[in-house]
Amino acid sequence: MNDPHTRPQGRRLIFHHTGNPAEVLEISPFELQAPGAGEVLVRILAAPINPADLNTIEGTYGVKPELPAVPGIEGCGVVESSGSPEFASGDLVMFLRRASTWATHTTVPASSLFKLPAGIDPLQAAMLKVNPATAWRLLHGFETLKAGDCIVQNLGNSAVGRCVIQIARDLGIRTVSFVRRMEVVDELRALGADEVFTDDEEGLQAAKEVLGGANAALAFNAVGGDSALRLMKLLRESGTHITYGAMGRKPVTLPNGLLIFRDLRIRGLWVTRWVEQAPAAEIHEVYQNLTERIAAGKLVQPVDGSFALEAYQEALARLDSPEREGKVLFAPVAD
Repeated sequence: MNDPHTRPQGRRLIFHHTGNPAEVLEISPFELQAPGAGEVLVRILAAPINPADLNTIEGTYGVKPELPAVPGIEGCGVVESSGSPEFASGDLVMFLRRASTWATHTTVPASSLFKLPAGIDPLQAAMLKVNPATAWRLLHGFETLKAGDCIVQNLGNSAVGRCVIQIARDLGIRTVSFVRRMEVVDELRALGADEVFTDDEEGLQAAKEVLGGANAALAFNAVGGDSALRLMKLLRESGTHITYGAMGRKPVTLPNGLLIFRDLRIRGLWVTRWVEQAPAAEIHEVYQNLTERIAAGKLVQPVDGSFALEAYQEALARLDSPEREGKVLFAPVAD
């Protein structure tokens, strides 16, 4: 016979110490707590596995969580109960701040939620916080671009790279993207990419011919090393080079000549800092814009597959599969 006083339970992935995610993660039940004043209990519909999540579990990310910790920096879900007048049961929401989303449920402050329109694809909505917003900030947060201007980027086939291509397409901004595999060229062109080249010296020379020299207004770097340097060589005088990732695990080297004679601006972007520091009205405006693009099918991120929480080992293994095409998510992760 069930005890009427027993609280409903959820499930979550948790780690008690940092290390290899496949080795330190474990599935754990927990009691759901009714939200307090200003809090909202959300049932998770989908939560992606991001590099930042894995780095956090490994202990190599810039922010160290208090242990034990539940991973998950973004996701979307449905409000189950609310202690805030801003949200009601049944509202579809996404998370603006780290919310331990690798779980069936999570309770968060109402201020960390953004209400989504009914009918939006939960998988796409779950990936809204990081990559689309990063792309938007790259295109809007550093220089005022006008139609016809050009940006250059490496890792053009990444989630952020694809978002940059799609948003720039609608703004009339030309994109030159560098990729590791030319097999993805047709796919990126279908999204609106103007030019796509291999990320090597041959690709650099081809890009110079297309641009008519060093004429790009902005450069978006997510690799580092020689790849980042090639982007610098395509920037116009006083152009801005923005690093938002380090997938190549190599430092950005700044040649003296480019700094002295070309007056390049070297910047960095961490979208989490923008979310934490920007005015609430600005954040709402940006995510409202991005949400409308997603709902209209104008901004799409590829999805490789989704897994139940209990299949986390399989999900982690899929990340390293050479056949993977797109994001891996936990979805649906709730009963």
